[in-house]
Amino acid sequence: PLASGFALIAPFFAVGLYEMSRRREIGVNTGWADAFGVASSPALGSIMGLGLLLLALFVLWLGAAHIIWLLTLGPEPPESLEAFTQDVLTTQAGWTMAIVGIAVGFVFALAVLVLSVVSFPLLLDRDIGLGTAIATSIEVVRKNPGPMALWGLTIAGLLVLGTIPLLLGLAIVFPVLGHATWHLYRKVLPR
Repeated sequence: PLASGFALIAPFFAVGLYEMSRRREIGVNTGWADAFGVASSPALGSIMGLGLLLLALFVLWLGAAHIIWLLTLGPEPPESLEAFTQDVLTTQAGWTMAIVGIAVGFVFALAVLVLSVVSFPLLLDRDIGLGTAIATSIEVVRKNPGPMALWGLTIAGLLVLGTIPLLLGLAIVFPVLGHATWHLYRKVLPR
């Protein structure tokens, strides 16, 4: 749940990448240090507010995952990682935990996608409030369900690929997704 839950708060941590993309777009030389330009953004309060909302969803996800585990394989902790893996893959309770966990995790991931797909870039780019940014993000998803579903699947797939080599692939995947998100934002909400 901790590792998969990272995807719920990742858009907040990508804000510096969105800022770098914004600066590149307007023709300003950009380096990694420019990611910290977000700290001087007039939208910092709104960005932090949205980050706290994503953090709350992450905490709720952890609670839901714990309850799912308690109702299926818990409450006793597994004896080892090997025993846990065997229980998950070879028992009815383990399969139930996995299927219900994936379904509930999908709902949380969908909520984050809908709330934040363009919210963070929009807050950096335009002088609007948090409520307007979230409403705009919801509207973008409502008007573009197919492309947004494909984008969500792309994010999920790339995050899984990035985690396979001991999370090292995230050093490549995360910046690519951050910059691609800016371009997606610009595509659906041009200047």
